[in-house]
Amino acid sequence: MRLDGLLPFSSKKPKKYIFISGGVLSGLGKGATAASIGVLLKEQGYSVTNLKCENYLNIDSGNINPVEHGDVFLCEDGLEADLDLGTYERFLDKEVGYRNFVTLGQIYSTVIEKAKNLEYEGVTVEAIPHVPEEVIRRIREAIDGYDIILIELGGTAGEYQNIVYYEAYRLMKHSLPDDVMLIHVTYFPTPSHINELKS
Repeated sequence: MRLDGLLPFSSKKPKKYIFISGGVLSGLGKGATAASIGVLLKEQGYSVTNLKCENYLNIDSGNINPVEHGDVFLCEDGLEADLDLGTYERFLDKEVGYRNFVTLGQIYSTVIEKAKNLEYEGVTVEAIPHVPEEVIRRIREAIDGYDIILIELGGTAGEYQNIVYYEAYRLMKHSLPDDVMLIHVTYFPTPSHINELKS
């Protein structure tokens, strides 16, 4: 797969990409983990931003039942997003908005619009490579002006909808092995009958 124009950077200091995934259940605190890592990096003098990647087809969080997904965070630019953006805003003491939030609905809509506008120059548009390439484009857009980006992958690692985000990670890791990493947040229960952590 060609990534010409998607990944090369001209800055003296290479950008760093930290993907944060979770499994096997939701609600583990990926957002708080991403925001906390961001604070630690910011304290070391790096400029840091976040990107939340959701695996649903909604364009934003505004029309999702809050009982199912939690309350919506209203950003200064009008975006209705996941509450994790509020955590990023509080922890990093910076405004967040459209550049910090992406859904599969946004990604697929953009790919379809680009195909309709002949931006793919007549090639057959496919889920792979075009959808992960659009994810990478959004990541590059989000990191512009920053040293480090923390990319939180919504949901759990086992959800097949997330495959395009993991493919974007794989492509970036292959092209920039020293600048891309993955942190996986997981659940370690302590069953009462054995009283020790189990993975």
